[in-house]
Amino acid sequence: MNDWLYPDALPPGVGATMSSRRGGFSAAPFESMNLGAGVGDDASAVARNRAEFRRRIGGAATVFLKQVHGTRVVRVGATDGQATVPEADASFTTEPGVACTVLVADCLPLLFAAPGAGAVAAAHAGWRGLAAGVAERTALAVCEAAGCEPAALTVWLGACIGPRRFEVGSDVLQAFGADPLHGGTGRFVPRGAQHPGKWLADLPGLARDRLRTAGIGAIGGGRWCTVEDASRFFSYRRDGVTGRMAAAIWIRG
Repeated sequence: MNDWLYPDALPPGVGATMSSRRGGFSAAPFESMNLGAGVGDDASAVARNRAEFRRRIGGAATVFLKQVHGTRVVRVGATDGQATVPEADASFTTEPGVACTVLVADCLPLLFAAPGAGAVAAAHAGWRGLAAGVAERTALAVCEAAGCEPAALTVWLGACIGPRRFEVGSDVLQAFGADPLHGGTGRFVPRGAQHPGKWLADLPGLARDRLRTAGIGAIGGGRWCTVEDASRFFSYRRDGVTGRMAAAIWIRG
């Protein structure tokens, strides 16, 4: 069964997907389509999974990143990532057949597409990166590369930890400009007297807010919770030791 996610309403000539945890070669607790290296899984299994992922996306050259919860955005081409892995949390390209790819297991993947398949990008947005501006920086890079305005972009939000499961402290509210002393905002719901100083955060909602403020014209996705669907998604918050899904976007050759 193919239970990967496929964005709709992308510009013609653009392909995109987000993998699930199923359909690969890794053993427990990474079963089975773990695409993350360096998480404790067998390296040969990860290599087979990555080869299968590339096959499933039509042979596009997948460029992975060394993600650090920051805001750096890099331009990538077909040869990037082969010898050294770029340290960044977002990548963009104007080259057909190059898949901008991010790895996630609760953080939010953002996939960007310019009209006419002029440029595409993928961003890794945990709360730190999102609060620091990774979404806005990625949008700017795509617009500059494609020569378009933000209103012309399409952005798709993949699966991440959902608003019923993402418990945070006051530091997260403050990072997004919310005041903990006044009970948060519509994107932060207090847990109540039994959980003092804790809120439930809506990560996809926070991303939509920032994208709309940046002038993005079309925003979709963001309906899936990695924590709540254990059979379909890896979740670091739920399991601790676990694999990684990949979200990728590319210009068709």
